[in-house]
Amino acid sequence: MIPRDYVIVKIEGEYAYLREIGKTEEDDIFIALALLPNGADIGTKLHYEMLEYTIVD
Repeated sequence: MIPRDYVIVKIEGEYAYLREIGKTEEDDIFIALALLPNGADIGTKLHYEMLEYTIVD
């Protein structure tokens, strides 16, 4: 899998909408909050690699 960087742009219920850095709103993906690291919230930057999300400072 290709490493990617995302930012959480919206949370609805148990799902977060992620936008890849440099992409548009049309490319947003949604993922269950349970799959994201603890402390993830709107505006949090995430790095995705090897099927795992990590918070980026």
